[in-house]
Amino acid sequence: MQQIRRNRRLRTNDAIRSLVRENIITPHDFLVPLFIVEGKDVKEEIPSMPNYYRYSLDLLGNEVKELWSLGLKSVLLFVKVPDHLKDNKGTEALNSDGLMQRAIKTVKEAVPEMLVMTDVALDPYSSYGHDGIVEDGQIINDETCKILAEMSLSHAQAGADFVAPSDMMDGRILSMRELLEKENYKNTGIMSYSAKYASAFYGPFRDALDSAPGFGDKKTYQMDFANRDEAIKETLMDIEEGADIVMVKPGLCYLDMVRDIRDVVDVPVAVYQVSGEYAMLKAAAEKGWLDHDAVMLEQIMAFKRAGAQIIASYFAKDVVKLLN
Repeated sequence: MQQIRRNRRLRTNDAIRSLVRENIITPHDFLVPLFIVEGKDVKEEIPSMPNYYRYSLDLLGNEVKELWSLGLKSVLLFVKVPDHLKDNKGTEALNSDGLMQRAIKTVKEAVPEMLVMTDVALDPYSSYGHDGIVEDGQIINDETCKILAEMSLSHAQAGADFVAPSDMMDGRILSMRELLEKENYKNTGIMSYSAKYASAFYGPFRDALDSAPGFGDKKTYQMDFANRDEAIKETLMDIEEGADIVMVKPGLCYLDMVRDIRDVVDVPVAVYQVSGEYAMLKAAAEKGWLDHDAVMLEQIMAFKRAGAQIIASYFAKDVVKLLN
């Protein structure tokens, strides 16, 4: 029998491959994480994250302007809080003149159109390095939710477009949504870390913010990485409570969850390509074991193919420069 169907016809050259490509990477896919520190003229490389930096506020504006010029229109802010400002209740998180609040204003002054999302969790502010209030060695859920809601309101008042709770406390989305509505911040969105797993891939991030847990681990609130159905349950609950966007974190080892969640929700799905994923590629490329740019693009395309509409990635600038 003569062969009629030849799939390779659609792979013959770059022109036809580009024409039939199912997924395309653009600058609009990315959410850019930014690390902020106190001080002046500070641009310090994070040792475990080569070519990624912490910025002081006076340099943050220039970085944001560069991102905008590249077509990157959304940032996710994290702050490194000095130790003397940390306590068990994250008091500094509610300071209207705190580092996060000033960072939000700095970004908006530099590029008013930039979409600003903010990390909402207690670990950067906690003397224990945990995402919640600690009492008798336990992470207290409901009291933590109240503080997270107040933190979200503080960020909204400073000008944040979205708050991004990364804590995994039960009911925190509803607490935030109700307080934002009550205080007339109805247009402030919530991007929930809905399926955040207790992962070993977060190490370099915790170095960047000095936010490693001072005792134990985070397995009583972040999810067991053996579980799949639980992630869908968590995500659907967050949407019911008012989340506008849901996120899966980490990324590469959890592409199945990105696809599963994409198939059952009607809100945008984000994925976070975390610090450990970034660091592994940087290390392998430095050894000459992998082609950095080729693998980087393949990883980003994997997120798109799995169904992610938003990709938080430390590679965002590198990818966009390469595409351009």
